Amino acid sequence: MRNKVLIVDDEQSILTLLQYNLEQAGFDVITAMDGQTGKDLAVKESPDLIVLDLMLPKLDGMEVCKQLRQIKIMTPILMLTARDDEFDKVLGLELGADDYMVKPFSPREVIARVKAILRRTQVQMENEQEKAISESDFLQIGDLKLAIEQYEAFFKDELLELTLKEFELLLYFAKNLGRVLSRDQLLSAVWNYEFAGDSRIVDVHISHLREKIEIDSKKPVYIKTIRGLGYKLEEPSKP
Repeated sequence: MRNKVLIVDDEQSILTLLQYNLEQAGFDVITAMDGQTGKDLAVKESPDLIVLDLMLPKLDGMEVCKQLRQIKIMTPILMLTARDDEFDKVLGLELGADDYMVKPFSPREVIARVKAILRRTQVQMENEQEKAISESDFLQIGDLKLAIEQYEAFFKDELLELTLKEFELLLYFAKNLGRVLSRDQLLSAVWNYEFAGDSRIVDVHISHLREKIEIDSKKPVYIKTIRGLGYKLEEPSKP
């Protein structure tokens, strides 16, 4: 079965180039030239991945990403922009984008990124399809429970809505409970140095996790910051 990719970009030349190369690589492709149409197609067509430009008419890429995540559409998003701006990059990831590329880029690089994202999400889907899971496949830390084979995490028995990278980061922390882990260690283990030198990626994902597993994200009891060293996951002390 061929994967379906939605490309949203207002530059016809880029749209045509990406569509041609993705189709040659074996993908089915649908396109849109403004953010509102792109969002509507994402809802209607259920693509496997969205290539989303940042600067778009009607709705910009940030807003499209934000609105899709708000209605629980978790389709992987590869965000494109002509601006190599750290703020844009971090904000895009905070809003739910899975990866980020700066123009100009080669079609080959886009295809490689698309395939890499789809491989990661396929792992998650396959594990979610596993119905039976033994007790040994769970990790329990305070009110936090991880179902390893199903790629699911629960806090106070409520299922958490985590991205694949958030789950992998949380699982790595859980397997190294009590150990101080540097940002470089986390980049290597979870991202395989895809964002080498950009430790802000780690900070962004930890901020997301804290919002989901901490009673007060400003006073974390699970993921602690160790100043000058990194982070560690602790089991909270009982009152």
